[in-house]
Amino acid sequence: MTISAEQIKKLRELTGAGILDAKKTLEEFNGDFDKAAAVLKEKGLKAAEKKAERVAKQGVIETYVHGGGKIGVVVEVNCETDFVAATNDFKNLAHDIALQIAATKPQYVSPEEIPASKIDEMKKQFTDAAIADKKPATIIDKIVTGKVEAFYKEACLLRQLFIRDDSQTIHDRIQLTITKVGENIVVKRFVRFELGE
Repeated sequence: MTISAEQIKKLRELTGAGILDAKKTLEEFNGDFDKAAAVLKEKGLKAAEKKAERVAKQGVIETYVHGGGKIGVVVEVNCETDFVAATNDFKNLAHDIALQIAATKPQYVSPEEIPASKIDEMKKQFTDAAIADKKPATIIDKIVTGKVEAFYKEACLLRQLFIRDDSQTIHDRIQLTITKVGENIVVKRFVRFELGE
């Protein structure tokens, strides 16, 4: 089977894989683009996870102002070297993250930042509400877990669906960039201002 250069290019853009990996994987799956993309994305995520332990102290402070000065965002996105910080892939990621924060108002970068007392308080409220609604005791834990997960997806930047492509989360968007640039990337902190708040 002949694999076109266009297919390889498209697969590389989607997954961050190298030319040979993209071509080999397409050949392995007889040109089935979706299967090849799934395999390469999984490989990329595993490679990105290995980089997560590496120190990221370079990067950028990205700013974004929206609505004629009514909303402003400042976000610190770190990588390992100033070389990667200067790449378009990294700069585009930082800009996308700033846009995300402006649009979705996250409260935290990740669930790990949420104080344990707040999570305990939420779980108690969700449990009390389930009991008041006379839900069976056997499913109360599942209800509480589901509601806590829903909170994470709304309040935590990394768990949110990416506003430009809701087939991926912000975490996925970062992982894809890690596979492209070959360095660990971390959202360190952010602040969002809205006029009148």
